[in-house]
Amino acid sequence: MSKMAPHENPTASDVRVGKDLLELVSSAMYVEPLTAYREYLQNAADSIDEARRVGLLGAGEPGRVNIFLDQAARVARIRDNGASIPAEEVVGRLLALGGSSKRGTDARGFRGVGRLAALGYAQYLTFRARAQGEDTITEITWDGRRLRSALADAGSGDLASVVAAVVDVRTLPAGDEELRFFEVEIGRIVRQRGDRLLDPSAVEGYLAQIAPVPFADEFHHGAAIADAIRAAGPLGELEVTVDGGAPIKRPHRDAIPLGGSVSTIHELTLFEVPGMDGGLAAVAWFAHHDYKGAIPSGALVKGVRVRVGNIQIGDQAILEQIFPESRFNSWTIGEVHVLDRRIVPNGRRDQFEANAHYANLVNQLSPVGRDVARRCRTSSNLRSKLRDFELAVGDAQGRIAIIGQGAMSAGAHAAEIGRVHQSVLRMRKAMEADGIEETVRDSMASRIAAVEAELDRVTVGVTTDPLDVIAEGERDTYRQVFNLIYECSANRVAAKSLVDKIIQRLAA
Repeated sequence: MSKMAPHENPTASDVRVGKDLLELVSSAMYVEPLTAYREYLQNAADSIDEARRVGLLGAGEPGRVNIFLDQAARVARIRDNGASIPAEEVVGRLLALGGSSKRGTDARGFRGVGRLAALGYAQYLTFRARAQGEDTITEITWDGRRLRSALADAGSGDLASVVAAVVDVRTLPAGDEELRFFEVEIGRIVRQRGDRLLDPSAVEGYLAQIAPVPFADEFHHGAAIADAIRAAGPLGELEVTVDGGAPIKRPHRDAIPLGGSVSTIHELTLFEVPGMDGGLAAVAWFAHHDYKGAIPSGALVKGVRVRVGNIQIGDQAILEQIFPESRFNSWTIGEVHVLDRRIVPNGRRDQFEANAHYANLVNQLSPVGRDVARRCRTSSNLRSKLRDFELAVGDAQGRIAIIGQGAMSAGAHAAEIGRVHQSVLRMRKAMEADGIEETVRDSMASRIAAVEAELDRVTVGVTTDPLDVIAEGERDTYRQVFNLIYECSANRVAAKSLVDKIIQRLAA
């Protein structure tokens, strides 16, 4: 057999990066339009951290991200007071795709692809930067229409030539603009169902969930959670506003609306999740409430959320695998703040890369998921017992009213008394169930005593016969008719009302 001739290894000039990569990072990576705000807010948070590190932001000065929505012009602007980018670095940094200098640092973003997240939903995307001490603003605009034409043109060249053809760079006088800022302008936003990118309510609701903003004062456990996270690393909270409104707060509150009722948070579980090598993988918290059922999506707190750099990764279902049944995730309020940099978000930031460190995190959280499932089942069983108690009370009271009416035959009268005693036994059984608070148990005991006292009153105190108004020979016939009415009626309240009317008519 002849020997194969050796082949030379490829050189850099042999490698060609195709233009279709631009389609991936500008259109195909992100399905939810609001994700664009997360990407820009993440970059703003990193820039604000850098401003603090180099002394441009003082310890008491908040990092600010201001979002302005112009529905008439169909434009959204996101501006921050971070370190910005020096003029001589703007082009090199903002035109680099997948070449972020943040990799290996504590920065939240490190792939260098998220900045084009909104281009698939708009006709242009503009970045403006003014660094401290500069008297000009550098502006870079990506033309979405030219980009889509270039991507559709089979002969439009490679990645670099397409970028050069669709990007415009300008230098503008700073004038009276802020001394330091970075701004993203999403221009001529395409109309979509719901128009969420320009809906202030939708934007605020989304940012309240995913952004590194403070807890509201109405959530009394917020301070303890923030302190626990700060003890493990920087919290990086920002002041985020939409259209100059009040700073956005996290959506958690002590009371959780459940449609027709309210569930109250009464217990907080805070704990550290150890890493594989003995370090700290994450800090987690779970807020225990009444567990009356699934939390509505509109409450914005449903499910166990995961945050990296205090920015949410994925959605409320990201950790539902820690529960014995995934449905219990929707009953749960909690967060996991990942600290181990080996637990890495994927490119879309909707899940994590599968590795041993992420598997360890999930395994460490599974006992908590089982505990929450136990609480959910216990709460469900308890509510079932309380419902049984209320049904037994209602049944006993209805039968006591019929006994007190005195219109039934002696046999039916005795049978009704026996059924009241059965209802009282059901009430006592429900009262003795595990998990009932002592104050509730005491109230149940008082109600049982009241039912028994009322039964004694009507059985001992009835001295007159309501059928005395008719001939003695006809009374048994009427009693049998009344017995049949009660036996055949599905609604005993309506049956008693009918018997009362008959007695009134006889007495007239």
